[in-house]
Amino acid sequence: MTAERQKWLLLIALSVIWGSSFILIKKSLEHFNPYEVGALRVLISGIVLMPFAISKIKLFPKRHLKWLILVALSGSFVPMFLFPMAETEISSSIAGIINSMMPIFVIIVGSLVWKFSTTKRQLLGVLISFTGACILALGSGESGEIKIYPILLLLLATLLYAISTTTVKSKLHDVPAILMSAYVFSFVLFLPSLIALVFSGFFSHFTFSKGDFVGLGFVAMLSIFGTGLAMMMNYKLLSISTPLFASTVTLLMPIVAIIWGILDGEKLTTMQSVGALIILAGLIFLRSKPKMANG
Repeated sequence: MTAERQKWLLLIALSVIWGSSFILIKKSLEHFNPYEVGALRVLISGIVLMPFAISKIKLFPKRHLKWLILVALSGSFVPMFLFPMAETEISSSIAGIINSMMPIFVIIVGSLVWKFSTTKRQLLGVLISFTGACILALGSGESGEIKIYPILLLLLATLLYAISTTTVKSKLHDVPAILMSAYVFSFVLFLPSLIALVFSGFFSHFTFSKGDFVGLGFVAMLSIFGTGLAMMMNYKLLSISTPLFASTVTLLMPIVAIIWGILDGEKLTTMQSVGALIILAGLIFLRSKPKMANG
């Protein structure tokens, strides 16, 4: 299979998996609090990947430890808590739409930190999408209520994803995708997620009831597919494409998230729909690839 075909297949698969994550987060929140969902999501991924990580421990990239920690925290730990916190106040479909702004942050971070060049077309796309995000934020509350706080949480999570994505491409491109995912969840984040789970009150709240096990099932699906497997695929996609192309998975994710939301009884307001369309229209301008500065 050619690299071109492989990257498009990975893009579509990631769109479906990550686009479905928002509804799984919503279902998980019916049984656990946001902090429990975030900690469980990381911890279960670490447990699943632990055997592989241990078997390849000799290949652990010690020289890249600081970058691995940065990628782990920005791309696989902090956002896992921010998304459930935000989805206690806004719908899963809106969360998916806001996440589609990731290419904007990839361009910003890439330009400021890693010296990617940016075209005027891309800057115009940033402006258009930012306008759409503002409209979306204004229409995200019920009965005219403006819910800025969850929007800011999601924007922060999206910015962190961009930091992680550009760091992987710039500093960790020589680490195989499956190894990076295994090391991130099993070595770097296992203990922090376990500590977070203890402080979240999970072990005192869990009652071994049918409802709790159903909730655990939703989180397990979210962890294994939406976190562990998806991050492997994302790292692989980054290894054969650019950070901007990889981030365009967020262009398709809102479509999947909205479909799941509608099936679950969610509704979009006219203002939310207009904001979403403007975001997607702006992101069309981001399809051209940024060039890395020489040297």
